[in-house]
Amino acid sequence: MNKLKIIISGGGTGGHIFPAVSIADALKKKRPDADILFVGAEGRMEMQRVPAAGYKIIGLPIAGFDRKHLWKNASVLLKIWRSQREARKIIKDFEPDVAVGVGGYASGPTLNVCAQQGIPTLLQEQNSYAGVTNKILAKKANRICVAYEGMERFFPADKILFTGNPVRQNLVASDLRKDDANKALGLDPEKVTILVIGGSLGARTINESILNNLLLIRSQEKVQFIWQTGKYYSESIQAVLAEKGCPDNLLVTDFISDMRTAYCAADLVISRAGAGSISELCLLGKPAILVPSPNVAEDHQTKNAMALVEKDAAVCVKDDEAQRLLLPKAINLVLDTEQLRALSQNILALARPYAADTIAEEVLHLAGQ
Repeated sequence: MNKLKIIISGGGTGGHIFPAVSIADALKKKRPDADILFVGAEGRMEMQRVPAAGYKIIGLPIAGFDRKHLWKNASVLLKIWRSQREARKIIKDFEPDVAVGVGGYASGPTLNVCAQQGIPTLLQEQNSYAGVTNKILAKKANRICVAYEGMERFFPADKILFTGNPVRQNLVASDLRKDDANKALGLDPEKVTILVIGGSLGARTINESILNNLLLIRSQEKVQFIWQTGKYYSESIQAVLAEKGCPDNLLVTDFISDMRTAYCAADLVISRAGAGSISELCLLGKPAILVPSPNVAEDHQTKNAMALVEKDAAVCVKDDEAQRLLLPKAINLVLDTEQLRALSQNILALARPYAADTIAEEVLHLAGQ
């Protein structure tokens, strides 16, 4: 049997990169002999995260269109042309049997060239509102794996496979107990815990909602908080806390490297509504208040959040109402054990724990393996 060769392309954000690595890991379990090559965008997060996960990656000089300043796009067109040319060379040298696109700038030229050359392609769309790159690539794709119902709005129905989103498996491969998680984080096991996260860079609105409610937080005798500020905001937040004083029941960190322990300790999670975060919350059955980011294409985070709200699987607070409503709502909710239990059951029912395996099987099928 010839050595199986697979290209996985895309990235730009953790929401694209974590699923890509999860798919690669699932493929390696099924076919340890497979040669997997990632193709990303130069200067983007994948150029560090993918090698850290143990895979080789090549970067393309690709960038996205500037929709607000159209006159700046001449250089973008040149980068797309160069990326298409470099993608051809990569594919000629590597000779893949199949290509996987996870969204993000780099997957455009890579999968386009593969499709032109008759190499089978599979797309993985994380969001409830399809990304521009995947919508363009869908016409030539062989299979499109999705995480939300109703994606026939964007893709040919006969190509769609409902798989869910792959997530970081180390979050669930654990017998960690809540008491142990509390102890590891130095938390009070007698109090309920709200975990506040805004992605690896942080979320300004969520951070301001905490800073503007320090008195409310300090007054809570039964509630404690874990707050990931994000590295971008950490310095300014520490300055404010130094001036105003940090409540004893507020654990502040710029980045949580051990999300497994943080999730385990949490009774309620406050989060943005990125597809990856939502998939993790589903898998872990965590009650959540989602604050969709308004700074994303096609407002897709609101659509992600509403897909859960309609099934009574999460609570949503609008970004422009968060500073006023988020903290009072979160405190009321975390003390309501009945509503927490209902949210947990409903969000767990949406989990797709075997998404990466299902997608890997489909990749092998397309490769004729």
